[in-house]
Amino acid sequence: MRKANDKPGAIRSYLHRNPHIKFIAPAMTAMMALSVVPTFFLVVISLTNYQLGWKFSRAKFVGLKNFIRLFSGADPDFWHSVFISLAFMVLATAIEMVLGFALASLLNSSEFKLKAVVIGILIIPMAMTPTIAAQMWKLMFNAEYGIINAILGTLFGAKVVWLSAEMAFWSILIVDIWQFTPFVTLICYAGLRSVPSEPIESAAIDGANRWQVLTQVTLPMMRKLLFLAILLRAVDSLKLFDTAFVLTQGGPGNATEFLSLHVYRMANAQNGLIGRAAAIALVLLAITTVVSRILIKQQRKEDD
Repeated sequence: MRKANDKPGAIRSYLHRNPHIKFIAPAMTAMMALSVVPTFFLVVISLTNYQLGWKFSRAKFVGLKNFIRLFSGADPDFWHSVFISLAFMVLATAIEMVLGFALASLLNSSEFKLKAVVIGILIIPMAMTPTIAAQMWKLMFNAEYGIINAILGTLFGAKVVWLSAEMAFWSILIVDIWQFTPFVTLICYAGLRSVPSEPIESAAIDGANRWQVLTQVTLPMMRKLLFLAILLRAVDSLKLFDTAFVLTQGGPGNATEFLSLHVYRMANAQNGLIGRAAAIALVLLAITTVVSRILIKQQRKEDD
């Protein structure tokens, strides 16, 4: 009888020691329903040969066959998708962080009447959905009638086929940089505004130049905010889909078939191979998790 009453008592004792649990329980339940359960379903599907339109009873358990097919090279486009996805993540995140911080520094270095207007303009690309932004850029990238080639032709007599196999990757990168550099700019600008002036003034009195103040005082004080911006942009660029789909649909050929687009093609455009697509999606999830863990671990290491 005592053992039967121990469990409710232990629960009450735990809730008494952790009163916040009752407040976050609804959110935790929603997260379980919206993320954990679908992920579990994805894992189950990845271990089968399920195809689009089948009844679940028709699917057969194949174990790790779908994953072995990926890593053995039987899927010739998989490693290409992994490479260009990681390359895009590194390039987009690095360029956006550098440009974003530079623009934030310019905004923070001086006060002028139209600063609010400039900040409002920076919000415009972020407010646009990626599909609309990509459609707009697709028109501007048009090799014959696009405004970009019109400007290049007028100034330099040059013509670039922006969505060709050689340039499509860089065209998508340009669109991503245009749309999300303002996001980094606003984060860095908020961080610069919150940095206290006393350490900077003390460093200047001690003879430090602007570069030394930036690297030894300003950046260390913004470290957590910068890591957050890097984490958000790295994860977001790694799972890029809509911009690339509108601009190139993964082409020409497989030149811009990022992992997310590879999942789409496998699940929809290639006989509905849902089991294989689920395996690729899990690999993308694993890569995203590893990248996130590395960045979070590095941040904690810096804090220690």
